[in-house]
Amino acid sequence: MAYSADFVVESLTKYINGHGDAQGGAIISNDLTTMDRIRYEAQVNVGSVISPFNAWQIFRGSVTFPLRMKQINESSQKIAEWLEHRENVTFVSYPGLPSNPGHELAERQMKNGYGGVSFDVNADDKTVERFCSALKVVTFAVSLDHDESLIFPQPSYDERIHLYPEKFRKVFIRLSIGLEESDDIIADLNQAFRSIGL
Repeated sequence: MAYSADFVVESLTKYINGHGDAQGGAIISNDLTTMDRIRYEAQVNVGSVISPFNAWQIFRGSVTFPLRMKQINESSQKIAEWLEHRENVTFVSYPGLPSNPGHELAERQMKNGYGGVSFDVNADDKTVERFCSALKVVTFAVSLDHDESLIFPQPSYDERIHLYPEKFRKVFIRLSIGLEESDDIIADLNQAFRSIGL
């Protein structure tokens, strides 16, 4: 395999479906023996057979996947660059930025774009929640990777926070860019920052 991955696990619920209305996943490998085992054991023990309707929804979304990702990746790059130069944004985690520690690897492996953006601001949990609530174009919602832009803060009191790299162990914000114009998203983020005094 080109990138030495024996197995790929993909959430079809996210970018591939792209509309936030179906759940599904996939495990992909050339290891047919292990895939047979996964197929037979998982279908019995964890019920991993997707419903026909969810399969249809995901297939429908996959048709527009290349066009959606082109827009999402172009906007994500622009928004990540804007966030990186914003005062009171303490870090931006986005592989498309030259400042990102994984940028060179991402350039070699991610030929068409770099996905979503995570960032942190110099504020406490409650202030970050007020920031997310003040957004008008971006939706404050728990899921990610839809056709609309979504944002969700990972609070510092989350029970899983100790599993994250150290810089993520306080509140950080996950931003999933949708199909809106990047300038509209930036303007929305800007007015929300102003609303909390940042």
